[in-house]
Amino acid sequence: MLVAAAVCPCPPLLVPEVAAGAAPELEGARTACVDALGVLAAARPDRLVVVGPAEVSETVTYAEGTRGSFRGFGVDVGVRLGRGTPSSAPGPELAPSLAVAAWLLERTGWEGAPVEGLGVAESLAPRRCEEVGAEIAGAAGRVALLVMGDASACRTLKAPGYLDERAAGFDERAARALETVDTAALAALDAGLARELQACGRGPWQILAGAAEGAGLSGALLYDDAPYGVGYLVAAWS
Repeated sequence: MLVAAAVCPCPPLLVPEVAAGAAPELEGARTACVDALGVLAAARPDRLVVVGPAEVSETVTYAEGTRGSFRGFGVDVGVRLGRGTPSSAPGPELAPSLAVAAWLLERTGWEGAPVEGLGVAESLAPRRCEEVGAEIAGAAGRVALLVMGDASACRTLKAPGYLDERAAGFDERAARALETVDTAALAALDAGLARELQACGRGPWQILAGAAEGAGLSGALLYDDAPYGVGYLVAAWS
């Protein structure tokens, strides 16, 4: 059963070494993410599942201890997922979104439940996302989710996806759904529109919707802004 969830954006720029001189610009988002992870710790889950977008065909799982890095973004900063011992067997590194999550867990000194990761394809259908969420929630007595993903990347002329007048409305719907724990509204987010707006959080949010169905959680929106023209949302459910 899902007992808590934290929703965070996943830009590598959250990591100060990646952001370099621009690091102060996202300090508010970092602080909100730390607060959201505090809600997870307070829930004392038996299992923490980190969900984020990845370049895969459907989904891919990452064991505790899987390594990741930000070398692809120009800095020699490595992370690992949770406290597990890294495997000596060759395997994929964490997807960038999950590397950001691993960095957040390290930053907050996560010492709670065992951690595992789930990378989600952008193309994963909404109904399948809900099914995956329900499977996660039913796999342990007390489950928590750390859900990584951005809203649209089309909020301004200088945004990665340029300005799209539909972006603000899409982000507003997502923000209100996360604030009010409206699982039906999250499940109803249009996958095609999300793809056009480069909103990589759609799939992870819909997995959260499936996991939270019937859990009776309440929510709070801790951050809602669009630096660099990209919508970043932080929420906590408990």
